[in-house]
Amino acid sequence: MTWLLAAMPSTASSAQLPPAAPIPPVRDAARPNSEQAFSNVQIFPRPDATPAVIHVAPLGNATGDGTAARPFGTLAQAQEAVRQINADRPVQVLLADGTYWLDAPLRFGAEDGGRNGHVVHWMAAPGAHPTLSGGTRVQGWRLADRSRNIWMADIPKGSDPRQLWVDGRMAHRAAVEAPRAAFAFFDWGIRIVDPAWRFLARLPDQGRMEVESTGFFTDRRAVIDHIEGDRIILRQPGWRNNLIGYDTFARPVSGEKGRFFLANALAFVRSGGDWFADPAKGLLYYRPEDGRRPDQSDIVLPRLELLVAIGGTADAPVGNLEFHGIAFRHTSWRGPSSAQGYASQQSGAYLAGDIADYPADPIRDCSWGCAAFERQRNHWRQQPAAVQVSGAQRVIFDDTTFAQLGQIALGIGNNAEATSAGPGLAVQSIEVRNSRFGPLAGGAIMVGGTTQDAHHPSRSQMAVRDIVIRNNHIETVSQDYREQAAILVTYATGALILNNDVSDAPYDGIDVGWGWGTNDPGGNSAYMSRARGYYDQPGNRIYETPTILRDTVIFGNRVHGVKRWYPDGGAIYHLSADPGALIAENHIYDVPGGIGVYLDEGSRYVTVRNNVIDGVGLWVNLNAQDDARPRRTNMDNIATGNWYNWGKANGNWSSYLNNRLVDNVAVKGDAWPAEARAVIARAGPQPLETWP
Repeated sequence: MTWLLAAMPSTASSAQLPPAAPIPPVRDAARPNSEQAFSNVQIFPRPDATPAVIHVAPLGNATGDGTAARPFGTLAQAQEAVRQINADRPVQVLLADGTYWLDAPLRFGAEDGGRNGHVVHWMAAPGAHPTLSGGTRVQGWRLADRSRNIWMADIPKGSDPRQLWVDGRMAHRAAVEAPRAAFAFFDWGIRIVDPAWRFLARLPDQGRMEVESTGFFTDRRAVIDHIEGDRIILRQPGWRNNLIGYDTFARPVSGEKGRFFLANALAFVRSGGDWFADPAKGLLYYRPEDGRRPDQSDIVLPRLELLVAIGGTADAPVGNLEFHGIAFRHTSWRGPSSAQGYASQQSGAYLAGDIADYPADPIRDCSWGCAAFERQRNHWRQQPAAVQVSGAQRVIFDDTTFAQLGQIALGIGNNAEATSAGPGLAVQSIEVRNSRFGPLAGGAIMVGGTTQDAHHPSRSQMAVRDIVIRNNHIETVSQDYREQAAILVTYATGALILNNDVSDAPYDGIDVGWGWGTNDPGGNSAYMSRARGYYDQPGNRIYETPTILRDTVIFGNRVHGVKRWYPDGGAIYHLSADPGALIAENHIYDVPGGIGVYLDEGSRYVTVRNNVIDGVGLWVNLNAQDDARPRRTNMDNIATGNWYNWGKANGNWSSYLNNRLVDNVAVKGDAWPAEARAVIARAGPQPLETWP
């Protein structure tokens, strides 16, 4: 197996490309001692014997023996060596400096973790910064069109990634924005209303082009089949699935403020940073920024859809496995390039497959929910992460880096279909600490699933429990899949989200909860109405027992510069019943016009305490579903002792719902009292812990 790929040879000569297609202009469219409150939350390994040490180097001798003098040359060799000794003693796998270019995902099963109470550490050698990469460098650039400053390079034929990374940043996949009013939407596809856009029918390779729509909280994609005159025919079932539910392709909640794009054509390479891949010819086209040449940049083409899979079974999980000082980079999930498209619902969940009893007129009858859509809620799929953990216990990521990944970076206990190893779900005692996330095409961390087994596990082993996300820097995420929260926890028991810094995100910073209250005891009465009829659909039960979501703590985080694209959601957002939930001592700022803390449908038993909220539109918002009154769903919440300098508290804070606002303090400008300044000083990552 070759881990370091050589540059592709240059074989094609410079060519004059067809002129760029004309693009019409886009229409403007506080509690005592809180600094020590969680100082002892850790997952401790058992005291152990002197570990065995295995050395690996990206250029090591393939016949090495794993010693420092003769390191193994591949990770697979090291992995096989671990399996021979991990039942008898702890193991340290020391990765030398450099990039380990993976030809296939690295997979860890039950045989790879520490056994009989021992621990296996995969870690950077002293002073090293090793990277596991699922990509390959692109070299051998030559001019393809001098007049348009478009360059090309050879790539392996068949390569069709959705992202390209240039000097560590995500380059812009060729796309143009168009006014929604120039098009009309139907169940078969899109009609071009404005003649200025008829040129689309003359573009080559139409079957690889896509349409994209961003609305109030979704980012939807569909693939074009072909274009006939003024008719853009879309591939099914992806297009049909994008037309039903809420905030749909044809009728976004934001109306004409919703944005519309056409993507993935060479004609759309128009500005510095644009790129386009031709998999049939094995060519990559790129227009560098003005004044630069592509051979002056480090350009990496992602090849793998999955980088690392950690998965045993519910009964024989992977255990006692740790990663320290390693970077995970360069993947591209290609799901939206298929006929399924990406029928986004919210934060990495999407609708796929053929829908039974699909409405005859979906745009008319299912743009604000319908029976066919409600039947699917427990069957939404999740975007598979680049690094996946399922069927696992006592796994730690410490001082790691997740960057240049083309999807959600780290998935912990997600749906089975989003997991390539393990049963899906079934994780406990997982910790992510002192790590860096970003830049990323998707969200940073997604914990939990969306299925019935996620909220009411059929076996206790399937539950997601005791997840700690602590002291991480998360920045510049969800650049491609804009609807994804930086941190999402759907259903989990005892999730702790502590002292992270979250910034530069188009959607929410931290999201907890799922199901909109429908799976809580007694259900959500707002979903029993004729308009939704959720419980009339097969499989959608009214449960009399609670979900596993409880005892969530969101404490001491610094959340800022989020909500840059969508008006919906909040810097910190919560859904459904969560007994024991605490949102406390977070510092939220730089979210102009947005919502600080949002308690959405079904939120119950949540305490919002001693947060400092600076410069937002609403400092707290409670969606009490008043249209269902006198029925009650969002109740037993309290917001107390918070400081805010802008906005108001919105929602039904009443004794009837037992939702209370107590002793919250309005502050002028930046005149924060001493207690608030102390919260600000303590928020965000604390000094890095030293690995024991």
